[in-house]
Amino acid sequence: MKKILLPTDFSENSWNAITYALQLFKNETCKFYLLNTYTPVIYHVEYVLVNPAQYGLGDAVRETALKNLDDFKVRMTKEFKNPNHTIETMAAFNTLVSEVKEVTKKKKIDYVVMGTKGATGAAEILFGSNTVHVFKNVNCPILAVPDDFDFEIPHEVLFPTDYEIDYKDHHLNPLIDIISLFNTRVNILNVSYGNDLTEVQKKHKQILEKNFEHIVHLFHRVNSQDVAEAITNFQLKARVNLLVMINNKHSFFENLFFKSTINQIGFHLNSPFLVIPAKT
Repeated sequence: MKKILLPTDFSENSWNAITYALQLFKNETCKFYLLNTYTPVIYHVEYVLVNPAQYGLGDAVRETALKNLDDFKVRMTKEFKNPNHTIETMAAFNTLVSEVKEVTKKKKIDYVVMGTKGATGAAEILFGSNTVHVFKNVNCPILAVPDDFDFEIPHEVLFPTDYEIDYKDHHLNPLIDIISLFNTRVNILNVSYGNDLTEVQKKHKQILEKNFEHIVHLFHRVNSQDVAEAITNFQLKARVNLLVMINNKHSFFENLFFKSTINQIGFHLNSPFLVIPAKT
């Protein structure tokens, strides 16, 4: 049974991510954990040092969160009747990242599926700060779904790589588990700066070949482009339904997402994005 965490702030963006997860895993036996984290508006240091209940605020905020969670649960079961799926609601007085870290460990979560923006997300920002912090701090595969993306079967997967990772099962299984459900082709994209692959890179490429031997796959190599540009150009040529990257420290993933301000990222994400941690 797959265990899938669905953080929600009750926005339409988070609802869209939830419906994506329900459709992606519709043929799998799954337990979905629907999570809302909350902090009252007057949240500050002094507030944390005492019992929130003595202000009479914690309970009211919690009750609202629980009611909204129940409403979402009813909506999920009504619009996506599925005997394979069970849903548990969770409301927590905590920050999103801290609670997601805690729940993924405690419940042994397989995937976190979330929207790319929060309720106040601005159109010009690719990822809300919450999403980026989850990418950075949670050691669990994260599937981020753009708010305007209607579910599509992931027929075409784009997997950019610099072949610098010694691929292990925990790197590739989250991807293989998803694409084994569908008739999918994996496009492995290497961005080169004119140099031949080193012996180490060749070895890592062979690991990918072995792991994808029963999956339709193509290797692509492009020169004289940065990673963001290469991804954008590939998306213009092919209808990519899922983008996948390994969140490896000191890799182009880190450079792409964490060393530039969020709204300066050079490509627009127009498909769901699966981020797999380098370490579990």
